[in-house]
Amino acid sequence: MNVSIIGTTGYGGAELLRILKQHPEFKIKSIHSTKEDVPIWNEYPHLYGILDKSLKGIDADQIADQSDIVFLATPSGISGELAESFSGKNIKVIDLSGDLRIPAENYLEWYKHAPANEALVEKAVYGLPEWHHNEIASAEILSNPGCYPTAALLSLAPVVKENLINPDCIVVDAKSGVSGAGRALSRTTSYAEANENLRVYKVNQHQHTPEIEQQLMKWNSALKPITFTTHLLPITRGIMTTSYVQLTKEYTTSQILELYNSVYEKQPFIRIRPENSFPSVKEVAGSNFCDIGVHADSRTGRLTIVSVIDNLMKGAAGQAVQNANIMSGFDETAGLGFVPLYP
Repeated sequence: MNVSIIGTTGYGGAELLRILKQHPEFKIKSIHSTKEDVPIWNEYPHLYGILDKSLKGIDADQIADQSDIVFLATPSGISGELAESFSGKNIKVIDLSGDLRIPAENYLEWYKHAPANEALVEKAVYGLPEWHHNEIASAEILSNPGCYPTAALLSLAPVVKENLINPDCIVVDAKSGVSGAGRALSRTTSYAEANENLRVYKVNQHQHTPEIEQQLMKWNSALKPITFTTHLLPITRGIMTTSYVQLTKEYTTSQILELYNSVYEKQPFIRIRPENSFPSVKEVAGSNFCDIGVHADSRTGRLTIVSVIDNLMKGAAGQAVQNANIMSGFDETAGLGFVPLYP
C-alpha cells in the first residue's frame, strides 16, 4: 500500500520515515515539503544510503492518484488547509497537527489563528486507538492526538470512565523533551538555555488543554475543567505526565491496578507497572509504548497516576502509523515492534 508524507523535514516527518521505511505493508511513494528537489539526506544525514528520495512540491491531485494514505506532518494552521485539499479524493488523510482535534470556536481561542473548515473538523475521527478502534477502522480522515493528550488521556481514562474520582479537581503536571517544540530554532530550546534547566511554560494556557478536556468530558460529562501545566525538560525525547485526582472512596493501589490491568490487558502498547514501580521516559524512548504506574494514598484519599511516552512515537508518528494500520485493516502493531532504546 502506497503512502505519502507532507512535512517531511520536521521531527514528526522524520520519525514517520524511520517507521515506514521498514514497515511490512506500507511503501513510501513520495515525500513532500515546501523545499523541492532536495535529497532527504540533505535535511537528515542519518538517512544517507538508506532512503534515496528527494522532496517534491505539494500537488494534492498527484498525491491522491499515487497513494492510498497521506500523512500531514505539518504545523497547525497549515494542515487544515492541506486536509481540505484532499477532501473528496480517493485517499485517506492522517493529520498529526491540532487543526482537526477541537471545534472551531475553541481552536481560535487556544491556537490563536483561523480554524480549519468546520465540516472537516466534524468529519475527522479522533484517533486514540485504545479507545476508538472501531471508529478509526472506518475513518477517511483522522486527527492524530497530541503528545500531551495521549499521555494524559491513556492514564486517566480508566478512573474517569468508571467514575472513581471527584470530577471537580483533576491536576495534570506534564513534562516534555525539547523535540516536542519542533525543529525550528528558538532561544528557549537552544542548548545553553535548555541544558541543566527545567522551565515551566504556558501555565494553564497550553493549547492541548481543551483537547484533553473534550475527551475526558465525553467519557464523563460531570467532569469540570482541569488544571494542566507543562514543563520543558533538558532531554531530546519523552513525555511524563503526573496526574493527581481525588478518589470518591477509599481504594487500595492493588484495586486500582486491577482495574487498569483489566482495561488495558489486550492493548499491545500499554504497559501497566506493578505496585510500587513507576516508569521513566528512557524506558519507552524510540518505542510506541505508553507505560503507566499508579499509587493510591490512603492518607489523603488521592490517586497519583504517572504515564510516560516517547513524544515522537506514541505522541506523534508511532500513533499515526498505528492508526494507519487500523484504517487499512492491518494488525495495529505492524511496523511498530521497536524495543525501547536503552540506555
